[in-house]
Amino acid sequence: MLFNTPQFFVFLAVVLGLFYTAPHSWRKPILLLASYFFYMSWNAKFVLLLLVLTTVDYFAGMWIERTAPSHRRKLFLIASLSANLGFLGFFKYFNFLAANLETVLRLPSHHWDIVLPLGISFHTFQSMSYVVDVYRGEQEAISSPLDYALFIAFFPQLVAGPIVRAREFFADLFHWRRPENDEILRGAFLTLFGLAKKMVLADQFAFVANQYFGNVSGHAGMLQAWSGTVAFALQIYFDFSGYTDMAIGMALLLGFHFPVNFRRPYLAQSITDFWHRWHISLSRWLRDYLYIPLGGNRHGRLMTYRNLMLTMLLGGLWHGASWNFVIWGGYHGVLLSAEKATGTAAVTVGRPWLQVPRMALTFALACIGWVFFRAATLHDSMQVIGQMLHGARGHMLLGPWYLRMIAFALLLAILEEKRDWFERVVKGPAWVYASAMAALLIAVELAGVTEVTMPFIYFQF
Repeated sequence: MLFNTPQFFVFLAVVLGLFYTAPHSWRKPILLLASYFFYMSWNAKFVLLLLVLTTVDYFAGMWIERTAPSHRRKLFLIASLSANLGFLGFFKYFNFLAANLETVLRLPSHHWDIVLPLGISFHTFQSMSYVVDVYRGEQEAISSPLDYALFIAFFPQLVAGPIVRAREFFADLFHWRRPENDEILRGAFLTLFGLAKKMVLADQFAFVANQYFGNVSGHAGMLQAWSGTVAFALQIYFDFSGYTDMAIGMALLLGFHFPVNFRRPYLAQSITDFWHRWHISLSRWLRDYLYIPLGGNRHGRLMTYRNLMLTMLLGGLWHGASWNFVIWGGYHGVLLSAEKATGTAAVTVGRPWLQVPRMALTFALACIGWVFFRAATLHDSMQVIGQMLHGARGHMLLGPWYLRMIAFALLLAILEEKRDWFERVVKGPAWVYASAMAALLIAVELAGVTEVTMPFIYFQF
């Protein structure tokens, strides 16, 4: 059941209706049952995996809290992390590791037809962060199995985030209050705004990106390479941020406050700034549970660069089981290290003549990285990079319609950066809010891609 389908909005309406009309004591069970129904609508048998991981981490948290600091306490943590990473490693990386071992050892090739469970990367990271926080003493163990199961399975962000910390979720769950009117307006607007991002923008740019990356050899020009890659850069941003907007909006309608996950990343002035704006919940997870435990920037420059590289390499591998994703992560690690070494990570303030070229350069560098993210094979990636850097001129794949959409989206991003138009709409007069909602509905109806239902890109992770 995808967010961009009529069936999902019927489901959402039913959940909201039951949630707000049922007695208070029924609300948690209603949300948990709805979340499991949502998960099982994709593949019912994998609900057993979700239940196993939930049970393991629930008891791990309880045992860790009740055990005095000792070797045994650490064993509980290791057992929990091993279970999570073991399941994630099998479903996501088994064939990748096996293929590489077969190549190195020159063994016969074997490929298992393994189906990747829905959202396993997201709920695994969320669950691991809870257990680590309990071990560190930063989070109390959750005594109610129902409460913990809801934290893991909560349907708005189960599939593709944002990755929510336990203290954020349980602060709302344990002190739940009915959303204020402005929160309901914000939640409804975010939900519709995210849907428009997905159907009107992301799915439109997907046609161009798929056309180019589906036949890299048949599009040998520099302009084709750049326009096809820009199309994917815009597709993945509007697709993923659209999902996140919908998740945050729906959670708000239910009285939960999720953290911001995107903050206009293509207006970043450096790759460091880009990662402060792109998939923010993953960036802070990698920082708090990988980069800082590795040593962060506490042991000199060389160790800082090493920690950055390891963090980004593993962050790349988290996205997918292929060398393309490893290279994508390593590429960003090199850029982040280079900016730290040269002191170019800082954001320029108050000098537009310097901000604009820095934004353009950062966007270009991000696009080069997206090639490895999108291309089907490493060979295709190198072909695209070659075309981008020294190919024949070729022709643009983005026609006038797409250029107008890009100009409009850029204008909205700049206005949000400088004038905070979103808040003005949500908190403005009723006629402004109603007009904006009507405009989004009309855009989805007239310009949204409805001929085919395209899944969200991050569903595959």
